[in-house]
Amino acid sequence: MKKITVIGTGYVGLVTGACLAEVGNQVTCLDIDTEKIETLNSGNLPFYEPGLKELVHRVVKAKRLQFTDKYQEAIPGCDICFFALPTPLNEDESSDLSYVFLAAKQLAETMDNYLVVVNKSTVPVGTTEKIRQAIQESLEERGFTIAFDIVSNPEFLREGTAVSDSMKPDRILLGTDSTKALRAMKELYASFSESSDQILVMDIASSELAKYAANAMLASRISFMNNLAGLCEKLGANIKDVRQAIGADKRIGKNYLDPGIGFGGSCLPKDVRALRSMAKKLGHPFCMYDSILEINKRQQKIFFEKILHYFGNLEGKTLAFWGLSFKPDTDDLREAPSLYLIQKCLEHGALLRLFDPIAMPKAKLLLNHLENIHFAKDEYEAAEGTDAIVLVTEWKQFQFADFEKIGVAVHNKVLFDGRNQYCDQEMAALGFDYFSVGRKKVSEMAMT
Repeated sequence: MKKITVIGTGYVGLVTGACLAEVGNQVTCLDIDTEKIETLNSGNLPFYEPGLKELVHRVVKAKRLQFTDKYQEAIPGCDICFFALPTPLNEDESSDLSYVFLAAKQLAETMDNYLVVVNKSTVPVGTTEKIRQAIQESLEERGFTIAFDIVSNPEFLREGTAVSDSMKPDRILLGTDSTKALRAMKELYASFSESSDQILVMDIASSELAKYAANAMLASRISFMNNLAGLCEKLGANIKDVRQAIGADKRIGKNYLDPGIGFGGSCLPKDVRALRSMAKKLGHPFCMYDSILEINKRQQKIFFEKILHYFGNLEGKTLAFWGLSFKPDTDDLREAPSLYLIQKCLEHGALLRLFDPIAMPKAKLLLNHLENIHFAKDEYEAAEGTDAIVLVTEWKQFQFADFEKIGVAVHNKVLFDGRNQYCDQEMAALGFDYFSVGRKKVSEMAMT
């Protein structure tokens, strides 16, 4: 059993801390946000993640996980300390590392024994070394000589499956120059890795860059498919069939080939921008990152224009939005495509009826000040009396909605499917004007 501290209680920090406690370690999650710590100590979570609340309650009850906002309670006697801190972008798209370096300073002011310092925060290449320097300088200011080692251990958690991703990772990256730290980390992660092949050991810089590279690669696949979907519409091809054809190629695979209305969330947009910023500063070509982001932004605009083109004028039209979070199984609204679509529809005079299975509390906090918005209790109430339904997030319950019931409740049978959730022929048979991404309307197919 290790005594572990995790600094930061966001998605990465809280999931990491809870999962490490689950396998028997003594874990303290530390955050300087007193309100967040009070929320956690009261048994509530600051965000939704499937399975996490039950896990946190279990390990807190077993007294293997605790929360504090005080460094002096969390750091002394600690064996391994994880940094899981936010790194938002500055105006120039460089990463704001203020939270990271503040944590390094406060860590150095309270540590009293050898410590393995593990950086899980997504940071530009070279930051982990700067963390080492910051800790060393603060120790020297105290007049202390305490040995410590540094490790880069980026996370690859997906919102919605973060607990299983943490408990059963497909790979664990360890960037370090210390044999002692590497041994400690391998021992810590033994409970999470089925084979030694899952643990990839490398230099610190490669480990830091690998995180950005993974997210940029995923973002590029999504943007490629969205660009291809637009081409399909112009050429009369079906993106569903094209996706199936290229996904069958083992060199390509099936994942992240679903077209839609663009990616959002806290990782992909931010990390592609940060990678672009790094390339710019080094005078390295960055046009590919520009294209990924441009296509993503344009995809939302194209989808809105489909809605606008259908009606000609949205003034006084009532639209139901199904789904608000940037993806299913999360309440995260950061850079969610829904926010752009809501803004544009309101600007053009539409009345909106919104529903999301999980994200409604956060949506109300974010959007409650806006006029012409009604927050519905479910997808059926949202659809009542509307001129069109706009599916934004592919929550599973929307897939099995009763469209015969909905067809009676709506004013017009029109559905804009931003995630290709439904069968176009089935929707046409139900009498809906149905618009998706990268596919022709059934009526248009009949004419060709």
